[in-house]
Order: sequence, then C-alpha cells, then structure tokens
Amino acid sequence: MVRRLLPLVVWAIAISSAHAAEEITQFTGRTMGTTFRVRAVLPEEALAEEVGQRITDCLASVNQAMSTFLSDSEISRFNDSTETGKWFPVSPEFAQVVTYSLELAAESGGAFDPTIGPVVDLWGFGSGGFGPGGFGTEGPKFHPPTDKQLAAARQGVGFQKVEARLDPPAIQKSVGGVRLNLSAVAKGYGVDAVGEQLTRAGCAAYMVEIGGEVRTRGHKPNGQSWKIGIEQADPNRKGYRRIVALSDQAMATSGDYRNFFEHEGKRFSHSIDPMTGRPVEHSLATVTVRAPTCMEADALATAILVLGPDRGFAWAEKREIAALLVDRQGDDFHEQATEAWKSPIAETKSSSSEKTWQTFVVAGLLFALAMAGMAIGVIVAGRRLQGSCGGLANLHDGEGKTACELCKNPSPDCTGNPDRP
Repeated sequence: MVRRLLPLVVWAIAISSAHAAEEITQFTGRTMGTTFRVRAVLPEEALAEEVGQRITDCLASVNQAMSTFLSDSEISRFNDSTETGKWFPVSPEFAQVVTYSLELAAESGGAFDPTIGPVVDLWGFGSGGFGPGGFGTEGPKFHPPTDKQLAAARQGVGFQKVEARLDPPAIQKSVGGVRLNLSAVAKGYGVDAVGEQLTRAGCAAYMVEIGGEVRTRGHKPNGQSWKIGIEQADPNRKGYRRIVALSDQAMATSGDYRNFFEHEGKRFSHSIDPMTGRPVEHSLATVTVRAPTCMEADALATAILVLGPDRGFAWAEKREIAALLVDRQGDDFHEQATEAWKSPIAETKSSSSEKTWQTFVVAGLLFALAMAGMAIGVIVAGRRLQGSCGGLANLHDGEGKTACELCKNPSPDCTGNPDRP
C-alpha cells in the first residue's frame, strides 16, 4: 500500500544573518525526514528571502521526484506500475540519479543496489525513505525476519531488473514487483541541487548540508576553508573524530552505529548486503568519502560500507576514491585512509607548516633588527649593554634589593639600580 505524506515534506525555512563581519547568511529547515542547513555568502544584489525560496522549491522538486512517501511522486508511480519492458517517462534529474545508481551497482558488484528497499523495510529499518521521521520511522523490529519472508522480499530485488536512459529520460523494469528506493543517494543529490541553485543565484561561496551530507564551494569570507566535522563512530562519545577542511568538494558518511537492534545477543545493523539480504556482519563502523559531487560521495560511502573493511578498502583504493574507513576493534576504533584521502590533507598540513616557517623567519628578522639597533646605540653612546646577568640587574624586590644575588656569576657592573640608564 502506498504511504501518504502526513506532515509537510519540506518545512518552512528559517533565515538568519551571521555577524556582519562574516557576511554569511544561514538557512535551516527540514526535508527528506531530516534537517538541512545552508550557509552562503550572498551577492549584494541578492535578497535572502528569494534565495530561501529557491532552496525551498529545489528541495520540494527533489522530493516530488524521489520520495516514496508521496503517492504522486515519480518514484511512487514507477513502483506502483506493474508494466514490464515499457519505458516510463521521468524527469531528467530522476533519470540521472537512477542511471548513476545502476552504474555504481554494476561497478560495486551489487554492494550498492537501488532495488534493496523491500528487504530494508522487512528488517524494520526504513519503510521507504524521506518520511517525516527519516530512516527507521516504524522503528526496528528487534527480531530478524524468517527465511521465507526474506525469500519473498528478495523476489523483486536486483539492479539488473531496471534500465534507465537519459535521452529521452525514462526508466523501465523487467519484473513487475521491482521497487526503487533512492534514499542512499538522493540526499546527496539534493545537496548538489541546492548548491547549483546557489551558484545560479550568484553565490561564490557556500556550504550545503542535508542530514550530514555536505557540499562546499569557495572559501569563507575570512579566506578559510569550510570546516566539516566527522562524528565519533562510538555513539557513547560526543564530539567529532576529525575536522576536515573542505573547499569545492563534497563529503558524506555512512555508518552502522546509530541504527541497529540486538536480538539474542547478536547485533543487526541497518546496512543490508544486497547479495544476501541480511545485515552486514563485518566490523566496519563508518565510511566517509570525499568526491566532486555529494551524490557520488553519498552512494560510494554506502557501497564501501557494505563491502567491509578489507574488500571496501581495496575497492576504493583501486578506484582512487578518497575514503576514510573506521573499523570497530572491540572497544577501540581503527582508521584506515586511502591514498586519495591523504593527499589533500597532506597539502593542508604542508600549507600550515609553510605558514609556521614564514612566521619564524619574520620573528627572526625582527629580533635581529632589535639587536642591531641596541648594538648601534651602545656604539654611539659608548656604553655597555645593561642587565648582563640575564636582565637581573634591572629587577628588584619590594624592599628595593637587587635580584642580582640570584645569579651565580654576576657581572662586576651589576649594581642593582633599576633606574640605571
């Protein structure tokens, strides 16, 4: 039965201006069952209300295409269709997301599969996507499904059962029971879509975030990169595991540490392996990916998480994907980063070291100039430098006694007169 939307899919946007010196305008609200936040440097001629309306319209459009909670959305109408072997017209944006999803599904050997939705629902982890409560709207069932239930749900699973084309934009299914679920990629696409709207509005710099998926452009007004935090993989620990400087890139994280249930002493993650229809059993806790677009980062993080710490790392390394994998090892967590992930961070450190080196050079020059000035003064005045005992000649206590006595080898000229010229 098709689910109907109860509350609004896109809530009203709240607009706030940051401190004038920062020149950043912030937009916040709710969409796709989660929150969104936009921080943008608006051009002088742009009105915040108009930019906010662009964001609202953009997010509403993404939901109208890809939300299974809207009965008249493109994805719901396709899922309800039982016609096979017939092209189903869709918007160019929807065709783009489905095309990329199917390509990644083939590239990852099925680790990422946009048709896995029915199995995810069966395990109690999702009921579609983009609902008012987000993932796990109905709550986990706290017990696994039976083999018979799982076999029935998997009848319609398989990315090979769906085709997509871009011109003219359309998709089709070869099995009537196939149902698409794009919740593992559409949030990222939504971030990209909002970013494109901001670019069209003339914003030279922005940070767009939906449910933790992020895309940035340019730098903040103070010249610094946008700072994006990666959460701790341990839900019992607060704060961020890392702070990443991000400019003109996107970043997304997939993890198993927030949505899971335990049954008879066994932990069941919401990360479902499409090849088995069961939650993954490896130790990989989170995967963070940097990529040119948030759609790519979002989907790639999901694929690597399903593949696991060994296969996932090897797969990402071979394809030069910038990925940071956090592996759960008992009560500890171990990081493993691909070479592509390390490269930009090394550049950031190099830049920081260069600035530190430059600071020391400038400080050294100033010190040398000060010493030269003092030497010139001594030569011109024909006097010796004062405070030969580490400056103690010019120090005294409350009773006016010299501090020179603290020096083991005081100079004969150390008279203890603090006012001596």
